[in-house]
Amino acid sequence: MQDTITQVRLTETVKAGGCASKLSPAILDRVLGELPKQTDPNVLVGFDHADDAGVYQISPSTALVQTVDFFTPMVDDPYTFGQIAATNALSDVYAMGGHPITALAHVCFPASGDVAILEAILAGGLSKMTEAKCSVIGGHSVRDEEIKFGYSVTGLIHPSKVLKNGGAKVGDRLVFTKALGTGVISTAIKKGAAEQSWINAAIRSMTTLNRGAAEVIVKFMSKDDPRGTPGSTSATAEVQASDHRVHAMTDVTGFGLIAHAREMALASEVSLRLSADRIPLLEGALECIRGGHIPAGLRANREFAECVVRYEDGVSDDIKTVLFDPQTAGGLLIAVAPDTSAELTRALNQAGVPAVEIGEVLQAAKPLITVAA
Repeated sequence: MQDTITQVRLTETVKAGGCASKLSPAILDRVLGELPKQTDPNVLVGFDHADDAGVYQISPSTALVQTVDFFTPMVDDPYTFGQIAATNALSDVYAMGGHPITALAHVCFPASGDVAILEAILAGGLSKMTEAKCSVIGGHSVRDEEIKFGYSVTGLIHPSKVLKNGGAKVGDRLVFTKALGTGVISTAIKKGAAEQSWINAAIRSMTTLNRGAAEVIVKFMSKDDPRGTPGSTSATAEVQASDHRVHAMTDVTGFGLIAHAREMALASEVSLRLSADRIPLLEGALECIRGGHIPAGLRANREFAECVVRYEDGVSDDIKTVLFDPQTAGGLLIAVAPDTSAELTRALNQAGVPAVEIGEVLQAAKPLITVAA
């Protein structure tokens, strides 16, 4: 089976890989804005919020967190592709502060494709779902000449502990986990131009669950909170997420850091200031940009969101570019109270999660986002 698999470079079979294959945020913004608003009062977070996942309340103490995510290969090894797809799909539940419990697989695969490749993709995805303690209970497949794979994921959360992308407060610090660059490195992989060390670093990032980070953040929120863990049915207190020291959170994926930061700023009615020299980058990210390995998704993100950005003197063109890079299974962007930002960052680092403070929340103003050197 392995000999058959290694004869196929998955990235050569698709036009764009990973989250770079997604529709432009400008298209989604325009189309979703025309749809009617939700009227069901149990919908706590719907598609009209531009948030990471939907949230539906089923009891006073329990809500469902639901998301779906699938895309084309961004690496050549099918098992690794399956792992990345699962990691990415799970991320939206973690970004809301939820605990994933079940998943449904989505598969698009050529009718004449090698079933050994399909088996490896499914096995890779299952390995990450197992790591997340999330049960795969079914799925759906269609014939498609371009391979696509991912999951619908359902999780649990307490209705008053949902972490939305809105809620950031003036004075909050912005903490970011992981590093940018998976989009440009994936493009270099597709062109056969990526160095092995760059590939290894990108794969480590894309196959690392945001579970560890989310667990630290939820525990951080739950200090002095009697309700306990997400999904707990013993909760009685009525404390809103905005009362906690973590005020907002989103994962940085296909729209890139700037467009996801834009969503947080708009939803929170604030503006943001990012420090370019503090934003972590994957090994090889800038080299890929300098080599011209720019995915179409990056260009679409930049066309959509750069209009709300002002760069201070000293921000290089390469850094400006990577801020729009579409991330696959990217990190979390967290707005946290200023007096506890260092404590949260330290707790994340002690748990083995790379995290760094990259900016702050300011009063609403124009430009919406300032990038300092």
